[in-house]
Amino acid sequence: MTNETPLVTSFDVRFCETDALQHVSNTALVAWFEAAREPIFRMFTPELDLQNWPLILASYKVNFLAQIFYGKQVTVKTFISRLGNSAFDVFQELWQDNKLCSTGVTTMVHFDYKTQRSAPIPDEVKSALHSHFKDISDK
Repeated sequence: MTNETPLVTSFDVRFCETDALQHVSNTALVAWFEAAREPIFRMFTPELDLQNWPLILASYKVNFLAQIFYGKQVTVKTFISRLGNSAFDVFQELWQDNKLCSTGVTTMVHFDYKTQRSAPIPDEVKSALHSHFKDISDK
């Protein structure tokens, strides 16, 4: 079931993302992870139409594994690690200089704002999500 084809997004580390300890602030990683989920958002709403937004964030967890530094690009690899009827987990890895610096898992829910309830993920979206599946159960 593991395809392990990531969605890949790279960012230049900005000076404003560094902190007094001279490395990237932990708050920057959450923003990078969210920005790197944009291709997943587009699977649900290709135009990123905020008037018809179909997702909510249920939870996220970030693991800090190594320091990240200014002046060097970072790359986020995005996978799907769990795919349910209406919810799914996005697993992300953040790399700098070929070193894994952070991982994160975000639980997203396909949501109908009119009924205020979760909604089944459409089959075509499930298929697109599945093409980026990575089994992390042994990690």
